[in-house]
Amino acid sequence: MEVNLPLRIIGVGRYLPSRIVTSSELETRCQLPTGWVEQHNGVRERRWVTDETSSFMAAEAAREALEEAGLEPSDLNLIINASGTGEQAIPDTGALIQRQLGLGGSGIPAMTVHNTCLSFITAMDVAANYLNSGRYRYILIVSSDISSCGINLKEPESASLVGDAAAAVVVTRSGEGESAGIHHAHLKTYSDGAYLTSIMGGGSGRHPAKQGHKPEDDLFHMDGFAVLRMVRGIDEVFLEELYSGLSKSLLDIDLVVPHQASKIGMLMLRRFGWPETSVMQTLQWLGNCVAASIPATLYQAVRDKRLLRGQKVLLVGTGAGLSIGGLVMTY
Repeated sequence: MEVNLPLRIIGVGRYLPSRIVTSSELETRCQLPTGWVEQHNGVRERRWVTDETSSFMAAEAAREALEEAGLEPSDLNLIINASGTGEQAIPDTGALIQRQLGLGGSGIPAMTVHNTCLSFITAMDVAANYLNSGRYRYILIVSSDISSCGINLKEPESASLVGDAAAAVVVTRSGEGESAGIHHAHLKTYSDGAYLTSIMGGGSGRHPAKQGHKPEDDLFHMDGFAVLRMVRGIDEVFLEELYSGLSKSLLDIDLVVPHQASKIGMLMLRRFGWPETSVMQTLQWLGNCVAASIPATLYQAVRDKRLLRGQKVLLVGTGAGLSIGGLVMTY
């Protein structure tokens, strides 16, 4: 879907916890054969928090992005928390990020755009529309996810997949004559798959105070194979709706930054004729970092000079819901 919204990323940042958890450590904890995790999920290691909070990680990533942008936190006009996991139920994590940035008395609006693993893509689309309405000048988008606290070791397929990370961008409206912007954006949701990926607790449905609440309700569950089957039935049509011809080749796109969903999920991308060298991967050493996966991988692409100014990048992925989303933009 063509949108053509001027937007320029003027700063990127990332925060990774210092604790590295190897797959061999998880194989011992889950009583799995040596090499099982990397063979099944493609993950050698991932980062897990020690005492960090989600808002702390977000603020650390945001400070790096702001420094690159040449801005102070007080220069921001809007803070968007684009995370798949919240720090607490109330208040919104956006407010906690604002507080961590030392902006507690600033009045700068802070909010959350929550679309699980697609939160960053969705927030970029929202920010572009805000910028082009003239309402805001500088917007911080930050994805910070701590999922290690909610894994179910009885489900090693998903428990060994996730990692913790935060990543941020500062965006503004592109100037006259600049090519930077979002050219195509699209999102679809198929709620027939709503319970294939879920945490049933944490809300009013299975609140801890309710009779019958079980500890397992607060842990992450995913039927990975069912998700993949469902995605395989919708992804080709979705890509054609996003950008005609994309399901057969990369067209004029220089780099793909996909959600680092799983080893099989990454392998499925080969069906579209996209060169492996054009697909950015961090799954092997970061795992699946929920909404932070895409911006954390985008950060790596920029720092490694895999993505240069004026080049086109595709951000794409799936998330719980079941939702599928993507955008094509010039960096």
